[in-house]
Amino acid sequence: MFIRMSFAILWLFSSAIYAKEQTVKIVDSAGKGHPNVVIYFEPKQASTTISDIAPAIMDQIDTQFVPHILAVQKNSMVQFPNSDSIKHHVYSFSAAKTFELQLYKDFKADPLLFANEGVVELGCNVHDWMLGYIFVVDTPYFGKTNAKGEWVIDLPEGDYSLKVWSPLIQDNLESLTKEVSISETSSTLVINLAKPMLQNLHQYEQVDEFSDYE
Repeated sequence: MFIRMSFAILWLFSSAIYAKEQTVKIVDSAGKGHPNVVIYFEPKQASTTISDIAPAIMDQIDTQFVPHILAVQKNSMVQFPNSDSIKHHVYSFSAAKTFELQLYKDFKADPLLFANEGVVELGCNVHDWMLGYIFVVDTPYFGKTNAKGEWVIDLPEGDYSLKVWSPLIQDNLESLTKEVSISETSSTLVINLAKPMLQNLHQYEQVDEFSDYE
């Protein structure tokens, strides 16, 4: 038992030593950074299995999905609370995950397992304008860009495929994939978009025509 614990501690210590800070930036042809873009590193060797963590949250606030885009690792659980005072009916017909959470407001829906990679597009049968995405990746190294179009991660040394995703990107996503080798020094990796991103239309004016569902 002592040998196993010592080995585990040594492995964690070694991983911390060899983890290097990497910055990734998404910019368009005008040099403008773009927020809310999913970035993920797929290691050439097998990914770390997901740890036992609390479910991710896809909330419903002011008749919008919050966050608009949620990135999770494969085999994660996702909770769908309803923070609104009205009922929602959440569904997805996506190949990566098909499900339906019928009209609910006061009860707590059970979390759902997301076991397949890919894009899960969310809608609401009551509020047609509600649109959200869950993007499932098979790697523990993922995140989203900030308001400046940047994302920072401590990444172990090794070889990776760097990929990005957003429903607003018009470029061929395969053309944006970069093969990178993380070495001893920190660095900044830039993904240049050849085409402008689509306009973000997921925020709409609030309406009150569904008050009968309260």
